[in-house]
Amino acid sequence: MNVFLDTSFLCSLYRKQIHSPVAIKFMASVKGALPVSSLLVLEFRQSVRLQTRLFGLDRKKGFPLAEGARMLRDLQSDLVAGVLSMKAIDWADVHRIAEQLSDRHTRERGHRLADLLHVATALHLGAESFLTFDEPQRKLAAAEGMDVPV
Repeated sequence: MNVFLDTSFLCSLYRKQIHSPVAIKFMASVKGALPVSSLLVLEFRQSVRLQTRLFGLDRKKGFPLAEGARMLRDLQSDLVAGVLSMKAIDWADVHRIAEQLSDRHTRERGHRLADLLHVATALHLGAESFLTFDEPQRKLAAAEGMDVPV
């Protein structure tokens, strides 16, 4: 399966959330490693660290440091074990594709830069499917001809 995922999908794998059962079920059907980019891993790690900071400031927000540390360990373990495979990315090409996506879609639909970059990375890698629980990103990937199965 030629697939790429975004941070919302990755987060659903490493922290129990509303979409976790769907993400876990999908992972059980996957043969081989899921491709990831350094940007995706960085955004995931940054998000986890930010959520633990928010929890430290207000216990109604984010999640505890121990939970964040577990999530980061689990991610690293999956990278080492080959559950996730870090792909070499030509970032100049991804930026070129992201610029095209921005020109075609942002004025009408409004997209964040990270969303454009994840979809552009998927296109750069030749992904046929895009895994996301983020609705704007789902629409962007679908508009570019990718299947969005979850």
